[in-house]
Amino acid sequence: MKIKRMSRTFVIAISLGAILFGVIAYAATTVILAVGTIPNSELFDGPATVTVRTLTIKPGEVLAWHYHPGYAFSVVKSGALTVEEGCGGEETLTPGQSFEELDGHVHRAKNLSATEDVVVYNTFIVPQGKPTTVNLPDRRCGPPRSDSECRDDGWMNFTQPRTFVNQGDCIDYVRHRARIVLPVPEDPQN
Repeated sequence: MKIKRMSRTFVIAISLGAILFGVIAYAATTVILAVGTIPNSELFDGPATVTVRTLTIKPGEVLAWHYHPGYAFSVVKSGALTVEEGCGGEETLTPGQSFEELDGHVHRAKNLSATEDVVVYNTFIVPQGKPTTVNLPDRRCGPPRSDSECRDDGWMNFTQPRTFVNQGDCIDYVRHRARIVLPVPEDPQN
C-alpha cells in the first residue's frame, strides 16, 4: 500500500514538473525524402547539405519559435499554413503557394484548422554540419536586414541574434553581417 502511494505521488510530481517547466510535445511529423551534399556551394563558399522533406502539422498545432541556419524554401501541398513572424505579423498560405525563410529569420508555423492537416514540402540548404532548424525557447525578433529597420527606435525591437545598445549598433550589425548575394545572369534568349 505504501509503495502504491509513493508511486502515485511520484507520477503526480513528474506530471506537475512537466507542466511547470514547459515540456512540449509536438505531433508534427517529418519525412526525409532526400539528403545530398554540394561540395562547394556558392551560397556558403564551402560545402552545403540539401535536405528535402515533407512536414505534416496536425489541426490546432503551433510549432516552436525557430530559425534556419541557412535557407528554407517551402511549398504548401494541402491545408492552410499560417506563418507567424517573430517581429510580429502573420501570413496564411494555401495549396500551391510558396515562401522562403532567410538565414536566421525567426518565425513559427501554425495549423489553425480544427479538422485538416497541413502538409508542406521543404527544401533546406545549410552549411555542412549545421541542422536544418534551430528551435528557440521563446519568441524573438530578428535579425535586422536593413538600415531602415534600425531607424526610428526600430533597433529596440530586435532580440535575435542579440539586442542592440543603440541605432548605430544595429546599423553597424546590418552593414557588417555576412551576406550572400548571388548574381542572376541575364537570359541569353531574351
